[in-house]
Amino acid sequence: MRGGAGVLLTLCVQAQEKALPDPVFPFGAVYFRKSNPPEQDWDRDHKTAAQLGVNIFRHWFMWASIENSPGKYDWRDYDRMVELEGQNHIRTVIAELINTAPEWMWDKYPQARHVGVDGQQSFPAVGGSSATGGAPLCLDNEDVRTQAGKFLTALVERYRDRPSVLGYDEWNEGAVQECYCPATQVKFREWLKAKYGTVEALGHAWHRYSLGDWESVHPPGDWESVHPPHGTGGYPDSLDWLAFRRDDAMRLLRWRTELIRRLDQRNRITAHGVGALTEIEWRTVDDVDSYGYTWVASRHGNDPWMQFQAVDLVRGAARGKPFWHAEATGGPLWMQPQVLNRPLEDGRSSDEKDVRVWSLIDMTAGASGILFTRWRPLLDGPLFGAFGPMGMDGSVTPQAEMAGTLARWANAHPDIWKSRPVKGDVGIVFVQESDDFNSVQVGAAGAYTHSVQGAYQAFFDSNIQADFVSIDDIGQYPLLYLPYPEMLKKSTADKLRAYVNNGGKLVSEGCPGYFGDGGTVGTAQPNLGLDQLFGARETYVQFTPDLLTKLSLTVRGKEIGGQYFLQEYKAVGGQAVGQYANGHTAAVENTFGSGKTLLIGSFPGGAYYRNHAPAAREFFAGLLGWAGVAQQVQSSDPEVKARLHKGAGGTYLWVVNPTRTSRTVKISLPAAYQRAVDLWQESARPTIAGNVVQATVGDRDAAVIRLE
Repeated sequence: MRGGAGVLLTLCVQAQEKALPDPVFPFGAVYFRKSNPPEQDWDRDHKTAAQLGVNIFRHWFMWASIENSPGKYDWRDYDRMVELEGQNHIRTVIAELINTAPEWMWDKYPQARHVGVDGQQSFPAVGGSSATGGAPLCLDNEDVRTQAGKFLTALVERYRDRPSVLGYDEWNEGAVQECYCPATQVKFREWLKAKYGTVEALGHAWHRYSLGDWESVHPPGDWESVHPPHGTGGYPDSLDWLAFRRDDAMRLLRWRTELIRRLDQRNRITAHGVGALTEIEWRTVDDVDSYGYTWVASRHGNDPWMQFQAVDLVRGAARGKPFWHAEATGGPLWMQPQVLNRPLEDGRSSDEKDVRVWSLIDMTAGASGILFTRWRPLLDGPLFGAFGPMGMDGSVTPQAEMAGTLARWANAHPDIWKSRPVKGDVGIVFVQESDDFNSVQVGAAGAYTHSVQGAYQAFFDSNIQADFVSIDDIGQYPLLYLPYPEMLKKSTADKLRAYVNNGGKLVSEGCPGYFGDGGTVGTAQPNLGLDQLFGARETYVQFTPDLLTKLSLTVRGKEIGGQYFLQEYKAVGGQAVGQYANGHTAAVENTFGSGKTLLIGSFPGGAYYRNHAPAAREFFAGLLGWAGVAQQVQSSDPEVKARLHKGAGGTYLWVVNPTRTSRTVKISLPAAYQRAVDLWQESARPTIAGNVVQATVGDRDAAVIRLE
């Protein structure tokens, strides 16, 4: 985790027993989710994995499956896992799962039962991801957290000195709970007191003037979850509820981290999310030594931009820390809602070439370790047969053979992982309040997410590397794209203004900051003083997403699509550079301080997500020229993706061909090189002339070219 690139976890202090050496590139899988795989296969499975090149296993140490009665722990199965890993030179990551409590606690702590928005309690049940039982109790309750702390203490003390143990994965997929139990409501009131001070100030901010006292304050009803698709109206109580839930989740994560670090200074701590557009991705990284993500093509689809986007998002959130693909696809997924009505090759089932290219995409985008969601498929529950590269009986399949090839290769090339992806050509700004407001206003965050993802795709389709960047890190990029900025806090607007004033180039979609702090509409638009930044004033606005699915506008000579809303302008200090079909101004360019801006009156990102029009792709690609930014790596074949890595290990060009045909491609680089050597399989036979590399890359394959 902490330390050089390519090393997922680093040992810092000598333990009672000598630890196994760190893997160069951690490559493995989740192995044990009680009670799968069968006990009689454990010894054979570990030997097979080690022979293939696997060097790391992650196990679900589930509280509900270990503390079978108060204070009585059954560690037998987990002891055997750790022992087998030590014997086979495989490192162990302990996934400590305390989100589901032992079932005996259900009756002992009835006040801690999870309560839904409808007031209904959740009952003990068998979970689909492991086919084992547990009780849904809320960690906001002090009694439950005390018991969880005792379990974590016992777990760490038992395994911290085992030579195979590498560290702890303390948060599985970064789930933020929504609970309406009494303890969570108390925590919410405490959070509000810290923010507002008095109940009168809270009532004024919420427009709820008859609260009376703090005991009358409750979380807002989550209307859309009961009666979709209606939202909660964008009111400040709903925005506070979303912000509190994230803060509460981070509080509990920090509690875990502090407890583990107090007991164990030898091993490191990681966590992983799902590559989602949420500040949780950025905030979690601050509390751990490395980060990671779950991404399975079977659930999301096999379009290459999707996986690249997930890895790029986590890389941006990691802010230079090593990160890993904590749960990757190695096998099929059957009979789940996400896969229905999709072609088999769209991630529903995978062969060895899929395993190869998905792993190489991870590496190309900067991942420093890969674990499959399963090593062997589960035999029980709705996820039977899912995700694992091995056969149902533990036999070695072509997918597992490929996993072994990748594992051995990655660990035979230590210098590669000392170099990291270069900074992208453009930063796509993530703004949490824009996402929140979209969610509470319309009952789903799809418009915000699609606008961000559409902008990413538009750059991706021209092989332009777009990085995801938080509002606090925008100064690192000369060019920013701001998608769906419908709501902005004043502090966010101030940061954008300072960025441009200092020389940055900002492209913004429409209605920037239309809703300010608390979701209040500004009387002058653009709001929050952004009219001066953009040199424009609104003359007309239209919030009719149902009528604007075919909206078109011309900006800087390119006809592009709009989506969701429409804003017309008059230039006030800026220059009109775009029109709608009615001739009204659709875009304004402005110089501000040492930088400049381009304001577009609708949402080209959302439109590109829906319709990949060539002119729109050219428009997005042309933004680099508008900003005076040179594209670092260009590909002659838009379907073949290339990324540059630099660092202490040297300079490497990664070329990925996700298509199902062999492609010969020319890659233009920002500098000339003398020599190009393919380190992956030497099949690309690269040649170089100045700053242009030519290589042939097979279907669903890659070239990893060292440049000298």
